[in-house]
Amino acid sequence: MNLNGTLDQFNFSSLPNLIDFILNNNNLNGTIPPTISNLSKLTSLDLSSNYFAGDIPPEIGLCTDLTHLDFSNNSLIGVLPPSLSNLNKLVILSMHHNFLSGEISSNLIANWTELARLLLQKNSFSGIIPPEIGRLKNLHVLCLFKNNLTGSIPPEVGSLTVLTELNFSMNQLTGSIPSAVGNLTKLQIFYLYENNLTGIIPPEIGNMVSLVKLDLNLNQLQGEIPATISRLLNLQYMSVFTNKLSGEIPKDLGENMFLKYISFAKNSFSGVLPPKLCNGLSLVNFTANGNNFTGPLPDCLRNCSKLFRVRLERNHFSGDISKAFGVHPSLDYIDLSNNEFYGELSPKWGECQNLTYLHIAENKIQGEIPVELGRLAQLRDLSLSSNELKGNIPAELGSLSFMFKLNLSGNHLTGQIPPAIYKLSGLQNLDLSRNEPSGSITQEIGNCVGLLQLSLSSNNLSGIIPSELGKLGKLQSNLDLSNNSLSGAIPHSLDMLTMLEKLNISHNKFSGSIPSISSSMISLQSVDFSYNNLSGPVPPFREAESALFLGNSGLCGDSQGLSSCNPSPSPTGGKKSKKTIIAIIIFVASIIFLAIIVIGIILLTRKSGRFDEEMEYVFSSESRIWEKEGKFTFSEIVKATDDFSEKYCIGRGGFGRVYKAELRTGHVLAVKRLSMSDSGDIPEINRRSFQNEIRTLTEVRHHNIVKLHGFCSKQGCMYLVYKYIPRDSLGMVLYRGEGGRELDWVTRVKILRGVAHAIAYLHHDCSPTIVHRDISVNNILLEEEFEPRLSDFGTARLLSSDMSTWSSVAGAYGYMAPELAYTMKVTEKCDVYSFGVVALEVMMGKHPGELIPLLSSSSSDKGNLFLKDLLDQRLLPPTGQLAEKIVFIFTVALACTRTKPESRPTRHVVAFELSARARAFLSEPLGLITINKLSTFQK
Repeated sequence: MNLNGTLDQFNFSSLPNLIDFILNNNNLNGTIPPTISNLSKLTSLDLSSNYFAGDIPPEIGLCTDLTHLDFSNNSLIGVLPPSLSNLNKLVILSMHHNFLSGEISSNLIANWTELARLLLQKNSFSGIIPPEIGRLKNLHVLCLFKNNLTGSIPPEVGSLTVLTELNFSMNQLTGSIPSAVGNLTKLQIFYLYENNLTGIIPPEIGNMVSLVKLDLNLNQLQGEIPATISRLLNLQYMSVFTNKLSGEIPKDLGENMFLKYISFAKNSFSGVLPPKLCNGLSLVNFTANGNNFTGPLPDCLRNCSKLFRVRLERNHFSGDISKAFGVHPSLDYIDLSNNEFYGELSPKWGECQNLTYLHIAENKIQGEIPVELGRLAQLRDLSLSSNELKGNIPAELGSLSFMFKLNLSGNHLTGQIPPAIYKLSGLQNLDLSRNEPSGSITQEIGNCVGLLQLSLSSNNLSGIIPSELGKLGKLQSNLDLSNNSLSGAIPHSLDMLTMLEKLNISHNKFSGSIPSISSSMISLQSVDFSYNNLSGPVPPFREAESALFLGNSGLCGDSQGLSSCNPSPSPTGGKKSKKTIIAIIIFVASIIFLAIIVIGIILLTRKSGRFDEEMEYVFSSESRIWEKEGKFTFSEIVKATDDFSEKYCIGRGGFGRVYKAELRTGHVLAVKRLSMSDSGDIPEINRRSFQNEIRTLTEVRHHNIVKLHGFCSKQGCMYLVYKYIPRDSLGMVLYRGEGGRELDWVTRVKILRGVAHAIAYLHHDCSPTIVHRDISVNNILLEEEFEPRLSDFGTARLLSSDMSTWSSVAGAYGYMAPELAYTMKVTEKCDVYSFGVVALEVMMGKHPGELIPLLSSSSSDKGNLFLKDLLDQRLLPPTGQLAEKIVFIFTVALACTRTKPESRPTRHVVAFELSARARAFLSEPLGLITINKLSTFQK
């Protein structure tokens, strides 16, 4: 009913005979009042999917007639109160999607003997799963996933003989899977993924004859898959990827079964695949990558008309590639790379009209690339690299308008590169290197405006570099034209490639001078002009970590291997004049040296105490930085970075550079050095106020915010010391070549949830409130498991009554809220807007740009925009519950980017919604949902 407000003033005592009290899916907040216990005759209490916070009131244990208790999808904290043990009539207990913690009491479990559904997932419960769980003989559903549970799976679960669903996934469980699970003959869903389970898969699993879904992913299970698993004739979903399993797959697996989803990926399986693995012909998804499988693929795989996704890369499969697959009308994704397939590609591949991803790299495929591949209108990613293909590159590939990645490198392709390839404006990664094409690079290459990486190296290309190459302003990671026969001058238009990091035009026939392009190409990290016919002075490439110019006899400069551009002095001056000059230089140098020593002693005497005092002050909180592991000092950081040597530099920004410091203690830090004197953007504030601000930021402690350990001001520079984050920024991962594969839909949802919680913490849990003001994909760092960390508070300011407006605009363009442009007023809603832009960018795989005003407006013009067309086309479309989450995130993002600040939701609301809500938005298929049909997000 979209009810708002709290229950604080609700007169529960006036309803003594109430039996059902159901207020789920509203906007109620506050705490659950203890007076709710006045409803003493309640049998059903449902407050789920609201915004209730605080503890569960222990008085709830007075409602002893309760059979149905549901507090799920709220923000409740604390432990399960012991008084819940009084509710011995409970049939359904749902507390999932909260922030509950502590151990699950064995006393509570022992008293819920009538319980049929126990749902405590997605909280923070710790400790072991109590053995008393085995007393719940009537339990049908047991879900404890995504908590912090430890210990082993108690064998007492084998006593839950009527159980149909068991989910202990995403915890920290250890030990082996107890053989007692074989008693669960009615179990249909068995999920133990993402734990630390060891040992073997017990043979007794073959007794679970009702099993439909089995997921043991991401554990450390060993041994073979037991042959008894072939008895599970109802099994449709089987996944054991990323374990330490080995041996052969049971030969009878698949016979008389109707498996739809199979994943053996990232284990050490060997041998051939069972001949009847997909005998039911209902197979939809089959992954077995990263194993040691050998031999040909089973014949039954050719006939699976429903096959949608196949991943078999990095094995030792062999056989004729033309006989490996039939025509699969539903096939969307296939990867057969890094195997030993031979033969030729069949023209019938062109009949797989729904194919979006095709990788058959690093095999032994011969023949020509069939022109029929040009019929695959949905193809987005094609890689046939490192094979033995020959002939021309089909011009028909230029008709694949959705293509964003094309890799044909490492073959024997000849002829000219068809200009049609260069017309693919959406192409992001083009690699045609290590082939034998000839001819020139045509001016049509300027049409590939979306390119992030271009490699045409090690070919037989000739002619000049067309000036149109400068139009590729998005080129970022690599431009490699090396090892060809290109000639002429290096065009000045290259200075338009301001985002380029690596430039290699070595081993060609270029002549003339190197143009002064370094001042514009500020992102360059390495350049290679070696082995050409270049001449003249070498311009400075100050930002480049590596610059090579060898093999150019006419070049001069300060780089290694080059002669000096200044002519040597004439030898006619005579020996006397030389000796006189040398004597004068030695005398003057001696005087200066002695003066420096005297002045240095005086300064050190006066300032050493002050410097030591400053170092102690700025790292005054060290004792709690590493807890019992000791302190670190600024001098240790200087030593670890060799006085901030370039080889330790890992990033550059507008204010300075970031260095990686590995201390002797094993701790790894990221040190940001800001030049106060070189930047006019840092406001002139006094030292004390700046220290107060930094001190507040050092107190920020949140899982999704990069930890600031301390700071130091010295010689015109400010040093900020952070925890080191190993992965790149979200922007780097999202846009590099493998970004689409690395960031699947589940990972993107995880990242946005984490960022939302970080911002909610800054806005609602910090006093005074902290507004970040510079939220973008470049200021979100990713841990190894893609856990996000909000970083770079360089423009953040503490929000108080006298600091709400500023005289200069700070933040990244494209992410700033529109009101900042004309009012300069900073509020929490500025961060909300920036988050909305980031969410849209992550969902779309590109910055929404000028689409934001249209998407966020009520204009009818957006009615023709289908959501499926806006989602990142590098990924397969989401399905099922995942599709619902994606639709909801897109809806939240649109609400966050509304023009009027007051109409945007608060960050607390957004964080809660992204973590807790599970609304169903797919009233119709995803492919039919337009932007103006998305559900309205309540403020």
